[in-house]
Amino acid sequence: MAQEMAALGFTHVELSHGIRIVLVPGLLRAVEEKVIRVASTHNFCPLPPGIMQAAPNLFEPSSRDPRERDQWLRYTKRSLEFAAQLGAGVLVCHLGSVGFFWFDPAVRLRAYLDRHAGLAGFARADFPERLKRTMSRIRERMPLYWENLVASLREIDAFAREKDVRLGFENREKVEELPLDDEFETLFKAMGPTTQGGYWHDTGHAELKRRHGLLDHRQQLAANASRSIGFHLHDVDTDGEDHQPVGTGCVDFEMVSEFWQPQHLLVLELGPRATEEDVLLSKQRIEALLAARGF
Repeated sequence: MAQEMAALGFTHVELSHGIRIVLVPGLLRAVEEKVIRVASTHNFCPLPPGIMQAAPNLFEPSSRDPRERDQWLRYTKRSLEFAAQLGAGVLVCHLGSVGFFWFDPAVRLRAYLDRHAGLAGFARADFPERLKRTMSRIRERMPLYWENLVASLREIDAFAREKDVRLGFENREKVEELPLDDEFETLFKAMGPTTQGGYWHDTGHAELKRRHGLLDHRQQLAANASRSIGFHLHDVDTDGEDHQPVGTGCVDFEMVSEFWQPQHLLVLELGPRATEEDVLLSKQRIEALLAARGF
């Protein structure tokens, strides 16, 4: 796997939340032999024992169940240790969600969009009011989960500092996932000025939220520019499918590139159906934007 990435012209990779334990010896060997360097990893990496497919939300730091939070801490520490062993500078993290036992408004909103052909549902006259009611219920219930999230992150922060690995707090695509898009600054204030946490921007997630009317993509980038440490770069097609090759969908990458800085990590996060040509074209398009920025 590492040799394939190197053959495509990449010097660094991000190891995803789909890395099984059986792949670890080969990856360590690839790093030791300088086939590739690992710039970042994605929690949980490697996967917990017995888990055979990508599971970034297997345990949530916001959970109301202390046993689940303990498991999140355990495997996040393990992921930090592995990142440090590989020489990776960032561990990208999902930060949980607001849960509902009965009448989950987020599930009902997605069912509404499914009934009305996905993207077409956003244009219906009653959608803004439905979205407003959904977000109001999520915000009302959020404190039950927010306190747990902050406590979990404070506990892991010192361990991340010890391992010299940053924590990339990723913007998410679902309306109930934490932090809500306008709550990142609140989170960073709660973590304090010496936190290992930074903002990790996912272009596809932001584009999906933009289509929902939940955020302005440029505003989201500007609001978190001073905290940004990296980007997941992928496009979104007209059907609302993300993880598409760069330049084939609706994401304004020229606008996004205005917020790149030399110290940021830029990661192509393409879906498994992407061809070698898709990968190379995406790479070339990002490199052209970097050149235009003088990097």
